[in-house]
Amino acid sequence: MASDTASSLKPQGCTNLKLRQISRRVSRLYDEAMEATGLKGTQYSLLSHVILMEPVRPSDLAARMTLDASTLTRNLQPLVAQGWVEIGAGEDGRSRLVTSTEAGRAKRQQGQRAWKQAQQSINAQLGPERVVALHALIDECAALLQDDSPAIASD
Repeated sequence: MASDTASSLKPQGCTNLKLRQISRRVSRLYDEAMEATGLKGTQYSLLSHVILMEPVRPSDLAARMTLDASTLTRNLQPLVAQGWVEIGAGEDGRSRLVTSTEAGRAKRQQGQRAWKQAQQSINAQLGPERVVALHALIDECAALLQDDSPAIASD
């Protein structure tokens, strides 16, 4: 019986639009919480990844964050301009390494408090059970939508 129900389900609306709508709402909440730190939510995430992975090649950082190289370069520019990260020479003349500065590590620590506030607000608004379920569903869908999976034909 359950398979009959599953086969009769037909998603309505645009998945991309729905994901972007929720993403914008969540991003706005994080950005509002982070505003006093001078960081946007996306900048905090990038700075955190640099600190956790450093020294890190831009290609490895982009892969970990599922960003393309040009987006990563564009997103790193404000962090470099603020003096929070540095991009230096890598092992050979063609490679680069991204590292945090002391100011960047201090900025991340300041941002952590604001991030935690935003996360607690999301948890309170959605409820912890829904957040856990949402994380699990996102992880499952991300695994199914890996870049190397075959394209799916549309109806």
